[in-house]
Amino acid sequence: MKQRMRRQRRPFSARFEAWLAHHRESALVTLLRLAAAPFAAGMTVAAMAVALMLPASLYVLTGNLKVLGGYWDGSAAISVFLEPGVDEAAAQALARQWQARSDIARVGVITREQGLAEFREYSGLGAALDQLTENPLPVVISVFPAPQLSGKKALEQLVAGLEQLTDVNFTRLDTEWAHRLQALVELLERALWLLSLALALGVLLVVGNTIRLEIENRRDEIEVMHLVGATTGFIRRPFLYSGAWYGLLSGLAAWGMVWLMVLAMQVPADRLAESYQSVFLLHALDPLASLVLVGGGTALGILGSWFAVGRHLGAMQPSR
Repeated sequence: MKQRMRRQRRPFSARFEAWLAHHRESALVTLLRLAAAPFAAGMTVAAMAVALMLPASLYVLTGNLKVLGGYWDGSAAISVFLEPGVDEAAAQALARQWQARSDIARVGVITREQGLAEFREYSGLGAALDQLTENPLPVVISVFPAPQLSGKKALEQLVAGLEQLTDVNFTRLDTEWAHRLQALVELLERALWLLSLALALGVLLVVGNTIRLEIENRRDEIEVMHLVGATTGFIRRPFLYSGAWYGLLSGLAAWGMVWLMVLAMQVPADRLAESYQSVFLLHALDPLASLVLVGGGTALGILGSWFAVGRHLGAMQPSR
């Protein structure tokens, strides 16, 4: 009782300094303990890092698909097939006329010869095409909509208007696959949330089990601390720092895994883009997402430790 009264008479600044000192000591001691058992700590960090890396990778995938869908959706053209009797000169005149419209960004004319050459290259029917006595393909005008016509309804209205024009046979909108891609992205985003919740639970279980084993290994030390009057917060603090270190290191490891994954996928992405005469740069985690990954891992480590300590320390308190 007297010791408690003397502790209460200590000034607030001294008690606050002692509290900070124990925090610093707990952080350093727990980090040294992890370094002293690198294999066991590394296995725990690796398991947690993989669990954190999976939703982060799915987040990166959906982000790149969004960029890809928006890029192609904005640059895809409306192919306007003219009547068979329209020649290249008339098509050029139509293209100049359409270029002046506010709902069209630019146009391009694909001649019969260009269309036949492209068809020959991609169809593999060169021998059969050589037997043709004349070119059966019509002239095509590629119409690139203005940026403000990104909505599906606005594009459909532009297509319907072009089909009503003279000398136009039919049109084809090249953005249908982009809308399917957007639907796929929405599905992946829903899966991202579900996967994140499931793997967050897995991280909590890994941290909780690791801290439980650490508590069991230090049972005698904890019981002695209870007997000499140590508070629950004093005993619990080092274990919370252990969980924080596990979470922080696993978050950093997961960030590195995602970065290496994006780096490894950039080469095949470049090859794919080259086949479409384009360039596409894969994006990794942005600064905010990186902070959420590392900070979320640290928070999960602390939360898992808190649950484990709260459950197992209470059972070790000596009976009075």
